[in-house]
Amino acid sequence: MNSEDPLESEAVLWRRGMQNVAGIDEAGRGPLAGPVVAAAVVLNPKKIPKGIADSKVLTANQRE
Repeated sequence: MNSEDPLESEAVLWRRGMQNVAGIDEAGRGPLAGPVVAAAVVLNPKKIPKGIADSKVLTANQRE
């Protein structure tokens, strides 16, 4: 996987003809250290919002 393209995995599935591909993510420290939040989003490959990126590569200011 190319870490420069946050939608690379989804793009592979779209090219194979899949239409409803959900991107998933979680945030938190885990059940032993506190709450965890998880989410899944189905994106339209023709209307990807600008600025989608892995939060780990963003600055604190960009994440905010």
